[in-house]
Amino acid sequence: MFSYLISGLSVESDLTLPGLIALPDPPDAHDVRLHAGSVPQEMDGAVNIGPNWQIAPDRFTMTVPNIVRMLITDGRDMTYELLDGTSATDAAIFLSGTGFGILLHQRGRIVLHASAVRVQDQAVLFCGQSGAGKSTLAAALVEAGYDLVTDDFCGITMRDDGTPWVEPDGRQLKLWQNSIDRLALADRTTAPVRTHLEKFYVEPRTVISAPLPLAAVYILREARPPDPPGIERPNIVDGALLIRSNAYRPLMVERMDQQALYFHAAATIGQRSGVFTLTRAMDFERFPTVIGWLEDHWRTLGLLEQAA
Repeated sequence: MFSYLISGLSVESDLTLPGLIALPDPPDAHDVRLHAGSVPQEMDGAVNIGPNWQIAPDRFTMTVPNIVRMLITDGRDMTYELLDGTSATDAAIFLSGTGFGILLHQRGRIVLHASAVRVQDQAVLFCGQSGAGKSTLAAALVEAGYDLVTDDFCGITMRDDGTPWVEPDGRQLKLWQNSIDRLALADRTTAPVRTHLEKFYVEPRTVISAPLPLAAVYILREARPPDPPGIERPNIVDGALLIRSNAYRPLMVERMDQQALYFHAAATIGQRSGVFTLTRAMDFERFPTVIGWLEDHWRTLGLLEQAA
């Protein structure tokens, strides 16, 4: 058996999950169990049914065609069944990604499509859909000396006092070969994300294993006319809408009747932490400039000391 840390949860798994960092000192009792088993194609008691998923009050089934079928129960157990001779390696990315995103939804967590780094003792998030450059920007910041908190998806816990905290995630970065080459990360590149895919796991220089309060959220945008490059703060309503639209699986927020949960969390994050847009050219040569913008902005937020 293997033990991992995923969004602050200890996970016992009967298969290797590439891209995750093993827990050096596994607990006697894990928060989540991941194991092989038989998963029914149809689920009794389903209250919502989609083309490849079904939802019951405490269960969720999903099929990735020709790859894997999974059953997620009560935010604590994930059973998977490999399909059509698929290797465990090719299925693992769906279990540790989409599967655990759904599991966090079951646990009432806020799950955003985001990567995060530590600035001082707080977390800064970068949100965006696939291809927005979240992982690449996080990798560039890690190389600039900031610690990685999480990559690709980010679980947020709302504490009793209303403060949003980002749960640590022992993940490696997932980068395309072009990004690896341009950032000179070949020496830390490990396994491919999937067979025959030019996207690889990359070991970060450092990772964080403790939760951090959320300091700021940046919504990534590509600089195109008429939007000028730079950092701007939308009004509170627009900021909350941007948070909601960057849920890891927006459809699941609706199907699992969590709209009120996400609306409240989005409003709280906007008021307590701040939501900003970061508009920049999708150009590796511009990374030093973009990091400079961010560091200047962090100084205005009090996250970094003012330059001498």
